Amino acid sequence: MPSLPSRTEFIALMAMLSATVAFSIDAMLPALPAIAAALAGGDVAAVQLVVSAFVLGMGIGTLFTGPLSDRYGRKPVMLAGAALYIVGAVAAALAQSLEILLAARLVQGLGAAGPRVVAQAVVRDLYSGRQMAQVLSFVMMVFTVVPAVGPLIGAGLVQLGGWPAIFWAFVVFALLSSAWLALRLPETLPPARRRPFRLPALRSAAAEMARHPTVRLAIAVQVLTFGTLFSLISSVQPIFDVAFDRGESFPLWFGALALLSAFSSVINARLVIRLGMQRMVRTVYAGGLVVSLLCLAVLLAGLPVVVEFAAFVIWLQAAFFLAGMTIGNLNALALEPMGHVAGTAASVMGAVATVGGVLLSAPIALMFDGTAVPLLTGCVLMSAAALALAVRLGRAEAALSA
Repeated sequence: MPSLPSRTEFIALMAMLSATVAFSIDAMLPALPAIAAALAGGDVAAVQLVVSAFVLGMGIGTLFTGPLSDRYGRKPVMLAGAALYIVGAVAAALAQSLEILLAARLVQGLGAAGPRVVAQAVVRDLYSGRQMAQVLSFVMMVFTVVPAVGPLIGAGLVQLGGWPAIFWAFVVFALLSSAWLALRLPETLPPARRRPFRLPALRSAAAEMARHPTVRLAIAVQVLTFGTLFSLISSVQPIFDVAFDRGESFPLWFGALALLSAFSSVINARLVIRLGMQRMVRTVYAGGLVVSLLCLAVLLAGLPVVVEFAAFVIWLQAAFFLAGMTIGNLNALALEPMGHVAGTAASVMGAVATVGGVLLSAPIALMFDGTAVPLLTGCVLMSAAALALAVRLGRAEAALSA
């Protein structure tokens, strides 16, 4: 059995596993026109289901991978998920019809749920409290960087080998990460701590999460955080293109902002030890709400376009920083009381946050009117709600500690 890797190597491995989902979604975006031409007669709208099918599979898988890891151990479930992911990616690369491609993407999403959920449970197995929040902050750097560089990587792969090249890249990525996992990480959940995979036990664990005020509020704030992030990702490219006439330079702007936002997790990792997770979340959301209100005021004031663009870029950077400095802390807050059912807790939290975030972001994306005003308005409302819930979260923690 391998010994536990160094803290640096462990964080790097968890980050690579966590990057699977972001890479699988964002790298696909530049390939959609080519897939439409090859498999859908140019119907770009139908080809957008390539992304939806993956997310659907991931959402379904998220509900099961955590409980399965509580029963069979972390490594077997992550490696099985990687194998399923590779099968789906190979089938997608060889697909001769859109229907086969969509089915393959569904399978790929089911497999991707393994590393997405179980990696968080592995962190909880080995760390707790502020140390866990610090580790998750470093891991979350990938979450903010990959969505930006993914489209650039995907565009390069399409130019080199056509749209199937992206799926072969997914295969290589999964093979490397799963080999690293198999060779370097020992099993972190000993048999004595495993729970049977029974529906009554799963219902009991989910009910325990719902009753715990810290867990319940942390998940609610995370839903709003994902809603803000998904709204941004859905609307930002049309805003650059239509509102500011900068569509061609969008990948470079977006990539630069996302790379800068990686420092948010570094800053959080340093501050969370001193300030604590609840205070960090409250402070960051208060600052994010102020920046959002100021940017919205600039957009409504009818100032020159160059001023509006500068304000929007500053807000965009602030929004990325908000995600990097809150998601890891919220994960840690929700998982801290659930160590005895960490896999199930990670599954429930991931499913609720993802689905809830998508449901919040979809209406905002549909309200796009050629300006950034609908996006900023929606994000202001979600930030205000998240701040109010974060204040309640701090009070709940204080009450439990009293």
